[in-house]
Amino acid sequence: MKTAGGAGDAPEPRADLVAATAHEGFAQRWAEALPAAAAHHEVLVRLTGVLSSVDDREPEEAARRAGRSLVGQGLFRAGVLEGTIAFLAGNLRPHLVALHGADHPAASRVPAVLGALAAGFAEAAAERAVDEAREEGEAKFRAVWRTSALAIAEVAPDGRVVDHNAALPAILGYPPHRVTGLSAREVVHPDDLPALRRLGGQLLAGERDGVQVEKRLVRADGEAIPAQLAITPVRGRDGDVRCYVAVVEDLDEVRALQLQLVRQSLSDPLTGLANRAQFLGWVESEEGPQGSGSLVVALFDLDGLRVVNGAFGHAVGDRVLRAAVSVLGTVFGAGARIARLGGDEFGVLVTGSDLPPVLDLVEQALRELAEPVWWEERGIGVAASVGVVARTGPGLPDGELLRRAGVALDWAKDSGKTGWSLYDPDRDARERDRSALAASVAGGAEQGDFRVDYEPVHALADRSVVAVEAVLRWDHAERGLVDLRWLGPLLERTGMGLRLDRWALERACAQAGRWYAALGEGAPVLSVDLSVRQCQEPELVAWVRQVLRDTGLPPHKLRFELPERLPSALSEEQVEELNILASHGVLLALDQLGGGNVAVDRIRQLPLSALKFGGPPVRGLAEGANLVDRAAAVALLSWSRKLELELHAVHVSTSDEARRLRELGVSAGQGVLFNAEPLTGEDVAELLGLAPDA
Repeated sequence: MKTAGGAGDAPEPRADLVAATAHEGFAQRWAEALPAAAAHHEVLVRLTGVLSSVDDREPEEAARRAGRSLVGQGLFRAGVLEGTIAFLAGNLRPHLVALHGADHPAASRVPAVLGALAAGFAEAAAERAVDEAREEGEAKFRAVWRTSALAIAEVAPDGRVVDHNAALPAILGYPPHRVTGLSAREVVHPDDLPALRRLGGQLLAGERDGVQVEKRLVRADGEAIPAQLAITPVRGRDGDVRCYVAVVEDLDEVRALQLQLVRQSLSDPLTGLANRAQFLGWVESEEGPQGSGSLVVALFDLDGLRVVNGAFGHAVGDRVLRAAVSVLGTVFGAGARIARLGGDEFGVLVTGSDLPPVLDLVEQALRELAEPVWWEERGIGVAASVGVVARTGPGLPDGELLRRAGVALDWAKDSGKTGWSLYDPDRDARERDRSALAASVAGGAEQGDFRVDYEPVHALADRSVVAVEAVLRWDHAERGLVDLRWLGPLLERTGMGLRLDRWALERACAQAGRWYAALGEGAPVLSVDLSVRQCQEPELVAWVRQVLRDTGLPPHKLRFELPERLPSALSEEQVEELNILASHGVLLALDQLGGGNVAVDRIRQLPLSALKFGGPPVRGLAEGANLVDRAAAVALLSWSRKLELELHAVHVSTSDEARRLRELGVSAGQGVLFNAEPLTGEDVAELLGLAPDA
């Protein structure tokens, strides 16, 4: 029997238990030092055993394996290595001393052990990152492989299909299981196969990194289809080609889609007509030197389509549009090219025809477009405005014909709609000149080139000055004095109208206030035109009253002259604003009446103090005037008497006209009989018997 503790005895079970307990405690503390490592306790116990059993021969190698094991067992998150090194640096040597004694060789080599562990960890982490990147790349490639609309195939070096996605069988017309194993000889057109094999040889030899080429493929049913092939070799580490990746695109489908997109880009989906882009192409081709000798462009704009859409919905509006298309197609026939240019605008291009026959067709189309479109027992009607331009020879700049047709269309709309207007180059030149002048008004205002002059209004009985009408004028460097009334609505479109109106009123009231200070009630009334835009200002009353207070002009010495059409264009709120002005003493007059067509409602809406008229009614008072002008004059006189309003005449040019006007009850007048041009403020002061600076 062997003596306990003698040579050759097996380790006592108690010593193993002590070591295991020490390892458990060490691993527990190690886990607590790491982020989210509690689930890896058993792993750390094993690694503790490895580190605790290192001997004098290879402690660094054992530590390197331990570092790799950390990564291999999933302990590779940020902070694991740092936490491990920090923990082991303070705890591994005491642990080894407790197990083996202070003279054990491993206890003195802890720094080298920690360095080896860190190196092993770094190696394994780098390898894992490479593996993850490769797996992620493969996963992405497989996702593209599965979902791509393009056909993708893996092809062996001998030209046989090894694998493919779902798009390739659809292109080739084979069942999916039949595609695998197909050779290039079976799917590439025989005439294209030699060239493709030459390219494959170049890829195999490394002369090319990839090729893109158009070749014909042969479907299962024998049909040859054009295809775009992109072929890339996949090489191993030794540089040899392992396989090819081929991407295949059916060019028949691509070209059909491109053709469809082109058609969609040049046609209107609702009506099936050409759209604006195609119409512009037609017109531009005709404008050039190779275009037809003569052509006519007509632009149709449906008046009232928005009303139809608002009342009955866009579905009914679309029905009206389609009815208009039918009319235009029937009237102009196959010889014309028709397009829908916008929401309610159509273009018609007629080549090789004189203007008169086309105008006949335009009038016929207008008549037929005016016929109602029936929907649910409702006859829905719209009319049209048409701009027409004719050209008798080629050579116009691109876009000029369409611009001219658009100008003529605007004229048709301005003249009351439901008709056509023919392009007139002289009128266009005049209007473009006006537009250019209106566009440069802002510069004149900035340079202080504007001034307010005055057109005196004389009592016909004694020729005394009873009023002055403010006239805003531009002292233009090239054109001389320009009456801005000539620019009219153009100033509103440029945004300068309201700004200039405000400046003119403030300037004129300041001048009239000085005349009132000198003459009292003998001072003339200041007449100022009031535009629609001014009437739309929500603070009109407050602003006018402030101007009067600032200038010292009493309200009854200011008269606003309203254009004849303005009252019917005002909202109820705007009419109320004018009534408030009148209640504060400001006078209102209706200006530029043309005769007996004065609407009762226009007069009834506002507390007017006077009516102003000119043109035919004034001429109707002369000896030998025609019956129409005379009737207009009589009607106005009748209106003024019944409404107990003063009647003022403008454009009075002769003494005979002035005499007749006075005899018929007209109280005042203005025009070239009295002053050929508007007067400056100094001239008016002299006329009133005041010093020029008054």
